[in-house]
Amino acid sequence: PDPLLPKQMRYQTAPCPAARKPKCPIYNDFTATGRCGGRMIRPPQEAVNFDLPHLRRNPQHFYLWQLIWYRAPQFRHRTVQADNTMKRVLIAIFALCSVSALAQEKLPAHPLVKVDTTLGNFIIELDARRAPITVRHFLKLVDEQYYDGTIFHRVIKDFMAQGGGYTLALKPKESKDAIPNESGNGLRNLRGTIAMARTDDPHSANAQFFINVVDNLQLDPTPDRWGYAVFGNVIEGMNVVDAMVSIPTGRNGPFSRDVPVAPIEIRKIARFQYE
Repeated sequence: PDPLLPKQMRYQTAPCPAARKPKCPIYNDFTATGRCGGRMIRPPQEAVNFDLPHLRRNPQHFYLWQLIWYRAPQFRHRTVQADNTMKRVLIAIFALCSVSALAQEKLPAHPLVKVDTTLGNFIIELDARRAPITVRHFLKLVDEQYYDGTIFHRVIKDFMAQGGGYTLALKPKESKDAIPNESGNGLRNLRGTIAMARTDDPHSANAQFFINVVDNLQLDPTPDRWGYAVFGNVIEGMNVVDAMVSIPTGRNGPFSRDVPVAPIEIRKIARFQYE
């Protein structure tokens, strides 16, 4: 027997192809080329599995793997070919993913939008790094001029101002494209932040948003419940938002309270850049 094989290994032998005997049977398309007395070593049937967990459970098979690797150049060549094929497949997958990512519009890290209302203007800086899904959806609605002509229909002093979902006639104008809740992004509901409004369903946010006029930490997520996803903050004109929550409110349309007596219309929301 070949001295490289451990004594406890059971192995099979087959006639060497060079000998004048029947052709050596092929074992899984590879055969060790180590010669021993005119015969050729063929690995035992149970040693076909060479994955790491198997080798850990059966350390004696590791020696057989070494024998096949170092004494079977044709098998080693096929393994390298398989590795190269796998590399080509992975490169192709990566390229497809890259093309798919580039197909979408590149999202700026901190885009700005300007909100023009009947009470004045204010500017919001969005955080696309922390809330990419929400910011992309919000900018899509902005570019479609969805918010133009909507109102802030719910304002509460020492709490927040909510809008983007109703017309001047208090008719609902929300889209049906709900987005996933990104409240776990690390942004908190502090004064001046903008967050997505939603129903009791945590993933029901679509168009309505609200601006916190005080720190509303009770709206942040906890280990046992979802929060309200913050996706930006007011960087200029917060006095306009403070004026909104100071307007007298009452009952109107489908709402029993908190509707501004004098409507606060959103004339336009558009992307903005400082000159």
